[in-house]
Amino acid sequence: MSPNERPVTVRRALISVSDKSGLVDLGQALAGRDVEILSTGGSARALAEAGVPVTEVSDHTGFPEMMDGRVKTLHPKVHGGILALREDEGHREAMAEHAIDAIDLVVVNLYPFEATVAGGADFTTCIENIDIGGPAMIRSAAKNHAFVTVVVEPEDYAELLADLESNQGAVSGQLRRRLAAKAYARTGAYDAAISSWFAAQTGDNFPERLVFAGERREILRYGENPHQEAAFYGSGSARPGVATAHQVQGKALSYNNLNDTDAAFELVAEFDPATAPAVAIIKHANPCGVALGSSYVEAYQKALKCDPVSAFGGVIAINGTLDGETATAISEIFTEVIIAPDANEDAQRILAAKKNLRLLLAGGLPEVGAAGLTVRQLAGGFLLQNRDSGQISADDLKVVTKRAPSEAELTDLLFAFRIAKHVKSNAIVYVKDGATVGVGAGQMSRVDSARIAARKSADAAAEAGEPEPLTKGSVVASDAFFPFADGLLAAAEAGVTAVIQPGGSMRDDEVIQAADEAGLAMVLTGMRHFRH
Repeated sequence: MSPNERPVTVRRALISVSDKSGLVDLGQALAGRDVEILSTGGSARALAEAGVPVTEVSDHTGFPEMMDGRVKTLHPKVHGGILALREDEGHREAMAEHAIDAIDLVVVNLYPFEATVAGGADFTTCIENIDIGGPAMIRSAAKNHAFVTVVVEPEDYAELLADLESNQGAVSGQLRRRLAAKAYARTGAYDAAISSWFAAQTGDNFPERLVFAGERREILRYGENPHQEAAFYGSGSARPGVATAHQVQGKALSYNNLNDTDAAFELVAEFDPATAPAVAIIKHANPCGVALGSSYVEAYQKALKCDPVSAFGGVIAINGTLDGETATAISEIFTEVIIAPDANEDAQRILAAKKNLRLLLAGGLPEVGAAGLTVRQLAGGFLLQNRDSGQISADDLKVVTKRAPSEAELTDLLFAFRIAKHVKSNAIVYVKDGATVGVGAGQMSRVDSARIAARKSADAAAEAGEPEPLTKGSVVASDAFFPFADGLLAAAEAGVTAVIQPGGSMRDDEVIQAADEAGLAMVLTGMRHFRH
């Protein structure tokens, strides 16, 4: 049996932890097995106060801690004891010559750098919370896992002690390898957090070497399809959203649920709850209904009217506190997920009867203009970009037609363009009275998106018993310019009165002329919102 495979007896352990959870129980269990314990600072004090025999590392090395604890474990008696290959004659001779004792177990977790940054600490405090000795010991122990066990998380103490019990005071090779892999993942994530923070301090969004890390939240049943494996990771960001939300009820979220819920919440966050209640209904990461209302139940009913067929089995996001009346209305059809900043007791009680419905409370809305990056993997690389936080106000618009939009049209145009930002390109969004009445998404041709949205609007009108398509008298938003007049004319045929689009086409003059001939008002934003 190779050294990597056979159990290794633990006779000496080094414990130095920032997180003291479970420390005393671990120390007592190790001491009960006659394991000599070396420790530092607060860890040594906590163990000693609990009656656990402990030797200070400074006594073990014969070298005092100094520089406010910056230098304490960076010593040959520590790293030699961890790194020595026990079966190598030269290593054994060096240990004997320099009085280096083998260290068989290293239990270390790191200074809380990520938590310090998340807490808004100043630059100097963040720097002081960069651990140096801890990562060095962890990496040394993980490298020499053939002879040394390394533990970096309190959650692994129980498994370590169980393995020691099963192997009469030794740790199995299988556990040592798994813990070593976890140790390198931890130091890698730690360095990634430091690197990302430093890049942010220098204003470098795109550093020469990109590092990022995530912490696994859960293994998912499967990915987009049942034959794909998947997991959900958190980035550590405190920005309210799917990763920070508390799941009040319902079964586990799937890969597609998480993706759709994120899309819904990011969209609804575009609208300030202090201005008006907003509701978004999402299906396959695209909105099938978005509306503002005087109440959440009114906003929901307006959003649902846009495409009630697609809304079945969808995800719903609201921009404020979910109330009982709205919860009752939502519960009338099958809904996969509801996400909101909060929900009152009535809403939670009503939804509790829907056992499979997931209710997520995020505690707030994600800030639309907050700095952030999006990452997409390609074969052999990544694409990295700033989050699309662009927003357009009335002052940014350029009227290019003979007729300017009315105040009511202008309000709907701005609303429609904000929604188009969250619709897969090519995106066409029809809006009337603060509610979507047709959405065309993800088509290869913009004219097809315009026609599909109009057809779905006609279907929704028939479902609601309306005498004419909902797009009659609406406005339309396009996420990018109209390359030809045909897309605009398709919208005109659907009954729109005003258009908002970025402009910038070689045929802008042709499109403007078509708008004038159709009696439409049109404004240009100068900002495109492709979403691929």
